[in-house]
Amino acid sequence: MIDSHAHYDDGRFDADRDDIIRKAVEAGVTHIINPGCDVESSKQAIALSKKHPEVFAAVGVHPHEASSCDEKTLSRIEILSGEEKVVAIGEIGLDYHYDFSPREIQKELFSKQVSLAGKLRLPIIIHNRESHQDVLDIVKAFRSDNITGVFHCFSGSVEMAREVLNLGFYIGIGGSVTFKNARRPAEVVEYTPMDRLLIETDCPYLAPEPFRGRRNWSGYLNYIIDRIADIKGIEYNEVERKTSDNARLLFGLDRFLKQPEGMLER
Repeated sequence: MIDSHAHYDDGRFDADRDDIIRKAVEAGVTHIINPGCDVESSKQAIALSKKHPEVFAAVGVHPHEASSCDEKTLSRIEILSGEEKVVAIGEIGLDYHYDFSPREIQKELFSKQVSLAGKLRLPIIIHNRESHQDVLDIVKAFRSDNITGVFHCFSGSVEMAREVLNLGFYIGIGGSVTFKNARRPAEVVEYTPMDRLLIETDCPYLAPEPFRGRRNWSGYLNYIIDRIADIKGIEYNEVERKTSDNARLLFGLDRFLKQPEGMLER
């Protein structure tokens, strides 16, 4: 299993962070992608990737932090992106639900980070909350840069999913697909081809049923896999295998397989 989006830098893991990552690995989690939300959390994600072989980092500035982001901040993100186990730019995007930063500033920051990802040839991890059309418009503006990535914790409709898939992006499915009466996530899973699905916890947030409201962790991925298998009418092992293959492909994880010294490529 690959957890394509987890926040183990979050303070809710301060008491048992190393232990919970170890338990996740024992539960069958082979890789964890830990995105940053600002410079400090990006640095923490990198530190975790250095400490734990199974953890990989993404670096970026979340839309909530857009108002406090300047060119110096973006330069620091670019420098951090050069660390060995950084596999994406994220978590980046737009959030029109909370609007913690003015929308024009959010859009400007998102555009700059998508441009940076194109320059670095890294995928992007997109946060998209009630901002679908503007997110799509910005991504489309950089199509010539062959931008790819994932719409994490996808909460949109089948029609939105169709647009995302047409751009060559992946759709991240989290704990909400297990919630009672969660009709729209189930419809999106049913519609989306298996070769375009990723699974994620977004821990410590969005724990699946029957743990809703508690602290989430990567060991709960099996509940998401179970639900996807049920919706698709396929075996658990097929969902686990295919979503892992997808994550390895998107984030280039196979380049980190152990090779003779001097053979690792970036």
